[in-house]
Formats: sequence, structure tokens, C-alpha cells
Amino acid sequence: MTSDSNSPEKNSKETTYADAGVNIDAGNAVVDRIKPLAQSTARAGSNPDLGGFGGLFDLKAAGFVDPVLVAANDGVGTKLKIAIETGIHNTVGIDLVAMCVNDLIVQGAEPLFFLDYLATGKLKENEAEEIITGIAEGCRQAGCALIGGETAEMPGMYAKGDYDLAGFCVGAVERNSILPKKTIEEGDVIIGLPSTGVHSNGFSLVRKIISDKGLTFSDEAPFSSQQTLGQALLTPTQIYVKPVLETIEKFDGVKALAHITGGGLTENIPRVLPENKAAKIDLSAVKTPPVFGWLQQGANMSAKEMLRTFNCGVGMVLVANKTEAESICKLLESHYEGASIIGFITSRETESVVYENSISL
Repeated sequence: MTSDSNSPEKNSKETTYADAGVNIDAGNAVVDRIKPLAQSTARAGSNPDLGGFGGLFDLKAAGFVDPVLVAANDGVGTKLKIAIETGIHNTVGIDLVAMCVNDLIVQGAEPLFFLDYLATGKLKENEAEEIITGIAEGCRQAGCALIGGETAEMPGMYAKGDYDLAGFCVGAVERNSILPKKTIEEGDVIIGLPSTGVHSNGFSLVRKIISDKGLTFSDEAPFSSQQTLGQALLTPTQIYVKPVLETIEKFDGVKALAHITGGGLTENIPRVLPENKAAKIDLSAVKTPPVFGWLQQGANMSAKEMLRTFNCGVGMVLVANKTEAESICKLLESHYEGASIIGFITSRETESVVYENSISL
């Protein structure tokens, strides 16, 4: 008869979650390290203490009377591959916030709180802290509170060193201030706010161009002196929140906003226009950063295709009453060098965006 001391149950080694590749202690350590980052984003209405099962936000304390909630979520896309390959992780969090909050303000909404989702095969504490440092910086720029998130360690789901990011933001707008307004008419002016570069769209094509040219991210950027290609391309997406909300508050003449992301001017402006209206854009008024000329040359891409793939230098568009357009533009120019009138609203015949003149790429 076999004794209990020789039974398989007595001799087998305990298998822990860590043996499966998930380090609970590392996850807890990350939460402890990022608590001060979340607390640095505190704003009226928020309670950005991490560690609970959910985040709280008090709309009344934030000063709203008759609010409508607006929600947005997004990611950074394959721009993350550049961060992973270069080891530069402290800017993609800004991109993550920007892609969400810039969508919210298009509705006229003030971003209130943000939650992030970081998923990886193996959690690296320093790397996670760098990423969330960027997220906190983006939240401070947007005036929203980082009130929670999730860090998921999932061995077997991601290649070694890879991670993915998703962001979720909730904002609010008073019911009588929701954009776009129904008063958009012929003659309204289109104002373009400059982008900081490629932002966070089109990077699958960007990376293909780099590969086709035989370049690496450590090579000098052909379009930006004293920067590597990786550093230049990781320039974070511009966050337009505070100056745009200031403009909306000061001028009733702001009728619509369009965040120029994937699809460029061609696809994004029509999303905020009535079906019988079109945007007429003077391309000679659009100032394009040098990166876009380099991309066009590398892809041998037509100007038409560039305009429906990249932002080409315009990251946000405002539609405004022509009587206030010059004053609105002057205010925005105090925040963004290069903010300018780039077109006007006309009646739609066939195309919803009509271009005149040529863009300088």
C-alpha cells in the first residue's frame, strides 16, 4: 500500500499565476507608481484615486446645469510600433489622450475624465510608468482627470516587447451648446488649426515607406534636422481642447468643428456638414510640415490621395460665421502659429469637399 508521503499530491510543486507569466506584484507596483501621476490630473468633480473598482465623477461639482454626456474611445494605432522599436514610450500616451479628447470637443464637449487600457505580454514597470506619464501629461493638457484604467498582462497574446493602448474619455456639454449647429450656411468661413505632423493616423503606410527606403528609426530624419527618424515621427498629436473651448465660449459664431484624422480633410469635414453643403478649400492657404512632402515622395502618392490619407498640416477645422471669423482666427493664432482661414462653405453640387489651387508638399 502506498503511503501518503509518496502521493503525487504531496510531492507536486505549486503552480502560481507567476509561473504562467502573470506577475501580480509587478501589476500592484505599477499602480503604486502611477498614483501620483493620476493625482496630478485632478480637476473639479474628480476623485482620481486609483485602486478601486470604478472611478467617480461629480457633474454638479464640475459646474454643469443641464449636461449631455459625450463619450469617445480610440487608440494610437501602429505608431506604437515605432515607440516599441525606439524605446521611446513617454509620448504615445499624449497621442492616446489627444485622439479621444479632440473628438469630444467636436461636439462642443469639455473632456471630464479619462481611463486607459494597457495590454502587454509581459509587464515592464519602467515602461508602463513612462507610457502613463504621457497619458497624465495629455490629461493635464486637456484639463481632464485620469480616474482609472486597466493594465493587463497577457502572456501568449503579444509578441515579445509588444503592447497596445486604448483610451476612453467622457465629456459633457450643456444641452443648448451641442455642435454642430443647424445654422451652417453658404459663406461661413473655414479655419484650419495646424497639426504637429502626422499625428496618429497613417502609420502603417509611414512604416512601409521607411521599410521600402531601407531606413531605420535611428537614422537622421530626412525632413527634420537634429532628430532621428523615430524621434521626429513620435512627435505627439496636438491637443486642441483648451483654446478651442475658449473660442467656443467667447464666440457664438463657431458652428462646427472637425477633427482631421484618418481620411484627411476629404473625409472628415463632410461629417459635420448638412448634406446640401460643401467645403471649398484653398490649398494654397494650407501650410504643410516637411514630413508630408517626404511621405508623398516616398509613396509616389498623388495630392488627392495624400489629402484623404493624412492631415497634411491641418489637425482641426472650425466652421464660423463670416462676421466673427477674423476675430476667431486672431484668438486662435495667439495659441497656434499658422491658424488661418483656408476656405468657406458653399452649396453642394457633387463633391462634399472641393479643392482649389495646389497644396505645397
